Amino acid sequence: MTDATVGVTTLLRAWSRGDERARDQLTPLVYDELRRRARHYLGAERANHTLSPTALVHEVYLRLVNLDDVDWQDRTHFFALAARQMRRILVDSARGRKYLKRGGGAVNVTIDDAFAVAARHPDLVALDDALSALTAQDERKARVVELRFFGGLTNEEIAAELGISTDTVTRDWQMAKLWLRRELRKAGAL
Repeated sequence: MTDATVGVTTLLRAWSRGDERARDQLTPLVYDELRRRARHYLGAERANHTLSPTALVHEVYLRLVNLDDVDWQDRTHFFALAARQMRRILVDSARGRKYLKRGGGAVNVTIDDAFAVAARHPDLVALDDALSALTAQDERKARVVELRFFGGLTNEEIAAELGISTDTVTRDWQMAKLWLRRELRKAGAL
């Protein structure tokens, strides 16, 4: 574990105990990583997306700060919750655009570089619907997708967050991609 990881974990635990100074000290330590993940994710979005990486990070951070009674475990736990918030923000944004346009103009994103071979990309709302259906069938596989796709976590970080081996993460990721691809094709999003 690096000094930065230990520092982030220490500050997160202090924040869990109500130390707002720890929260304020945490911000510069996680900001660049959150922004990098947001920039990477938004790189797959349409060019005129209304959210910039900075705006997305600020919205995610505001939501995280306003979560009640979070027992922060470590850096990975923080980024896992950030991934979930990022997903919610982006899906809400996509749903809002779809509503305003009465079904048109859905956001196109790729699930992963492995899906880059597909001729068309799934829209974010269809992906979220498929991910919700996967959650009902296999919550762990859905969490692997969420943490990897929306959170940008590595297999090692996902394994630590979920308390499973990296081999299990790899298998879950492969199975989830196949399942999601099939569901997105059925929905006409691929």
